[in-house]
Amino acid sequence: MSAHKDLVERFYSVIPAGGIGSRLWPLSRADAPKFLHDLSGSGQSLLRDTWDRLVPLAGEQRIMVVTGRAHRAAVERQLPALADANVVLESEPRESTAAIGLAAAILNRREPGTIIGSFAADHVIGHPEQFRDVVREAMITADAGYITTIGIMPTEPSIGFGYIHAGKPLGVAGAPGAMFVDSFVEKPDLKTAERYVKTGTYLWNAGMFIARADVMLEQIGRSKPELLAGLMELAEAWDTPRRGVVVDHIWPELEKIAIDYTVAEPSAEEGKLAVVPGTFSWDDVGDFASIAKLHSGGRKSELAILGKNARILSDSSSGVVVSNSNRVISLIGVEDIVVVDTPDALLVTTSAHAQRVKAVVDALRLSGSGDVL
Repeated sequence: MSAHKDLVERFYSVIPAGGIGSRLWPLSRADAPKFLHDLSGSGQSLLRDTWDRLVPLAGEQRIMVVTGRAHRAAVERQLPALADANVVLESEPRESTAAIGLAAAILNRREPGTIIGSFAADHVIGHPEQFRDVVREAMITADAGYITTIGIMPTEPSIGFGYIHAGKPLGVAGAPGAMFVDSFVEKPDLKTAERYVKTGTYLWNAGMFIARADVMLEQIGRSKPELLAGLMELAEAWDTPRRGVVVDHIWPELEKIAIDYTVAEPSAEEGKLAVVPGTFSWDDVGDFASIAKLHSGGRKSELAILGKNARILSDSSSGVVVSNSNRVISLIGVEDIVVVDTPDALLVTTSAHAQRVKAVVDALRLSGSGDVL
């Protein structure tokens, strides 16, 4: 028990709060990304939900948030207990390896032996106690030298998530559920996803990673030595007056690459990646179809309504309406509709086409309509 207590005392939660969630436009914008919105119906933002989930694991003083400079004020307003030393600001987005790697480098320098857990700011998780139990098991696995991910037991053959193929049990004392990861699989088509779910050996990839900070950095160094060198130089200057100059010089030059490619996949190939299955409910609310499903409990006949002052009239309609304006929205006899109404932009689509919203964002950017992004 004392050994496990030691792990908890060495644990640090890292919340990467980046990305604009372009499939949730026009609700999610560059200046108000999805993690700053209440999409779960909890009455607070996804970021605050994430914080509240992690405080019992790490304590308020051991949670670090990596976010863009533009979001600092909003993040600090929503998380008043966040320690100033634990706010890591990106001058521009550089993808997850740079964000999580910099947090690992800073924390490893401050406290050698730290175990970090990286948890996205924009996920919806049910059964928080179960979630924390799984994270504690992952801590034990991480301390044994493995990079550990948490895989979600699939509830359906989703094509919106990547999958983890779990292998044989790891055999680490105190972590009975931990298994080796055989491979990562990109988002499959429906037929393949159905086959995965039937086998019972595939899990959804939730993008959560728990590892000793030094092990994480070692793996980044093996995959991308130049990227690691930049991160180490940043960490060296971080708690000194030189931070601003060094960040402005190094951060924009760092390679943009996801942690799946620099850490997860190479570790799996080397037999150094473990997975602990999670039975708690999880969703990355990646598009409006998933928001509709979340709020209707999977019942297709219902209409989910988001927005504090939404004025909606509905007759025989289903789907989701998000209203950030004072307009009255009337829906008559439409199924699986998605309506997102904001003061300067309106989106109308269907749940089936919700993934294509990103293409609209790309088109608006190319056409010079960046003022609504």
